[in-house]
Amino acid sequence: MESVVEHAGDAAGAATESGIHVALAAEKLGTFLGVPVTNTVLTSLVAMGILIILAFTLRTKLKLLPGKFQTLIEYIFEFVYDYVAETLGSRDMARKFFPLLMTIFLFVFVANILEFLPGVGSLTYNHHPLLRGANTDLTTPLVLALVSFFVIEITGILAIGVWKYGSKFIQNPITNPVGFAVGLIELIGELVRVISLSFRLFGNIFAGAVVISVATFFAPYGVPVLLMLFEIFIGFLQAAIFALLTLFFIKLAIEEPHGEEAH
Repeated sequence: MESVVEHAGDAAGAATESGIHVALAAEKLGTFLGVPVTNTVLTSLVAMGILIILAFTLRTKLKLLPGKFQTLIEYIFEFVYDYVAETLGSRDMARKFFPLLMTIFLFVFVANILEFLPGVGSLTYNHHPLLRGANTDLTTPLVLALVSFFVIEITGILAIGVWKYGSKFIQNPITNPVGFAVGLIELIGELVRVISLSFRLFGNIFAGAVVISVATFFAPYGVPVLLMLFEIFIGFLQAAIFALLTLFFIKLAIEEPHGEEAH
């Protein structure tokens, strides 16, 4: 009787271990020079490595008389560049920020789709997935949001000056109480952008990973493939949204205060 109970307990434990694995925090794989290395950090490094290799490879294959593939790539980049220039109202500004915006988009997109590549999910280390979507860990979206935030604020200060930029948020409460209230709301909104940017990206990508894990557990054939294709589209969409929001916030930062425009 005891052996039957022990066997049943072992079977239940095995079923639990082989069940759905959902972890909010990234799994630690080891340390490097005393710094913890998680599977999301490893995925970020792999994504950067892929982009660097791809950049150097494409650079060596550029031709004065482009083929079909190079023509397509040039058309896409030219379209995006023209859109950035039109939004910022200056090709000089576009030349400064286009590399940053494209880097954000490409990094977020590649990091999002890495975990959906065939065979990646089966790679483990110390019973943990070796690679995990970088943006399923809040740290990565938060760092990207902070980079975006500081670029926006510094750009606004350099573009219109520290006093004009500060006047968007700080008004004299005695002579202009309405402007003071509006500026305070805008200041809070400026700070909240870090949270909104990071949690939007994290929430969408993490939710997709959870849905795929559940679908794989209950319907391992067919359905997960369709969901993965959908999540690749979502990964592309979230990368584009993050880059576009950064672009629009830069546009808002370099605009003159409303009072200055009226004057």
